[in-house]
Amino acid sequence: MSFKSLVRELRDGIGSMSRRGGGAMEGMMTAHSRGCAPHPQELEEQQQQGRWANLPPELLLDVIQRVEASEVAWPERRHVLACAAVCRSWRNITKEVVRSPEQCGQITFPFSLKQPGPRDHPIQCFIRRERATSTFCLYLGLTPSLQGQSDKLLLAAHKIRRATSTNFVISLNPEDFSRASSTYIGKARSNFLATKFTVYDSEPPYEAAVSSSNRSNRRIHSRQVSPRVPAGNYNIATISYELNILRTRGPRRMQCMMHSIPISSVQEGGSVPAPSSFIHSVDQRLSILPVVKGKEPVIGFSSTSLNESNAPVQINGEPLILKNKAPRWHEQLQCWCLNFRGRVTVASVKNFQLVAAADPSCHVSPAEQEKVILQFGKIGKDIFTMDYQYPLSAFQAFAICLTSFDTKPACE
Repeated sequence: MSFKSLVRELRDGIGSMSRRGGGAMEGMMTAHSRGCAPHPQELEEQQQQGRWANLPPELLLDVIQRVEASEVAWPERRHVLACAAVCRSWRNITKEVVRSPEQCGQITFPFSLKQPGPRDHPIQCFIRRERATSTFCLYLGLTPSLQGQSDKLLLAAHKIRRATSTNFVISLNPEDFSRASSTYIGKARSNFLATKFTVYDSEPPYEAAVSSSNRSNRRIHSRQVSPRVPAGNYNIATISYELNILRTRGPRRMQCMMHSIPISSVQEGGSVPAPSSFIHSVDQRLSILPVVKGKEPVIGFSSTSLNESNAPVQINGEPLILKNKAPRWHEQLQCWCLNFRGRVTVASVKNFQLVAAADPSCHVSPAEQEKVILQFGKIGKDIFTMDYQYPLSAFQAFAICLTSFDTKPACE
C-alpha cells in the first residue's frame, strides 16, 4: 500500500480528531492567558502536533511499519522520511521502526550516513567527479542512471587547494560547503606532500568521544558569537600513503588508522558505537549549557569545538587499522590485478581494496582479515564505484576515497 493511499484513508479520521483537539487547544490558550502568554512559535508547534498526534499509537505504528516495509528503495523510500516529518510523535515512532544500515542494509535518514554498513554484504555506491567545479558527489546505486536526476545523492565534497595542504570539505548539500552550515559533515585534510590525510568529523562519533585538550576553555558571552556557530572537527581517522622512494612501478600502498573504530569491532561479537541523531542547531547546543543568573547564556569553546584537534578521539582499546589488499601481477596482461567482482572496469592507480590488518594477539579470524571492507575503482571518465560494509560508515568510506583523488607524486 502506497503512502498516498494510507494518508487518503486516514484523512477523514484525522480531520475529526483535529476539530476535537481545537477545543482542547482553546482551553490551553485560556489557561495560558491567566499567566504568561505562550511564544508564537511554541503555540504553532503545539497546534501542528495536535493535528496529527491524536492517532492511536497502535494504528500509527501499523501505518509506519507498512510504509517502511513497502518502500525499500529510493526514490520511493522518501515516503518514510515524509512520515518522520509530520510531527514529533510520528518522527519518534518512525525512528523506532526504521533500523540502522547495519541491521537492514538501507540508508534512510541523514545520520544513517555515519552509522556502520551491513555485515554480510556491501552497500554499493558510485562517485561522480566534476572537474570544472572540483566537486565530488556520492550517489546510492550500482551505476549512474541515464537520467541523473533520479540518482539518490548521499554526500558531496569540494576540493580546496592551499599552499601547504588540500582540503576536501564534505557536506549534505552540493551547493553549500560552509562550516557554519547545518549541512556540514566533516572534511579530509592533507599534509604538504599529500602522503598523509586526517579525517575530521563535524560532531563526536559517539558520546564521550571528545579527547581532552591541554588548552583551557575560553568562555565567551553569547553576544560575541555569531548565531551560526561553526561545527567542531574531531579527528576520527588518519590515512597514510607509503613513499615510493625508488620510483618502482606498481599500485599505491596505503594504511588507514580508524581512531573512532576499535579493533574489537571485527572480533567475534564486536560492535561499533555509532550516533543515533545529528545535533546541528545552535539552540540544541545552548540548551545543555549553564545559564548565569541575571545574564545571558555563556558559551564555552575549546580547541575541539571550533578548531581542528590533532589528538584523535578516545576509544576503548586499540584502533582498527585498514591496509590495501596486495594485488597480483598478471603475466598475460602485464599489469597488477585485483578481483573487484565486476565492479571496476578501468585500470587506474586510484583503484584499491581495504582489509583489516590485525596482529595474531588481537584474535581476529582469518576470514575477517580477508573480507574486503571498502573497495574503490574506476568504471568510466570521472565515474568511480565505492562499495563499503561494516564497520565503516558511508561518511568514513567517502572520506577515504576522496584522498585517492589528490595528486601524490611522491607515492607513484
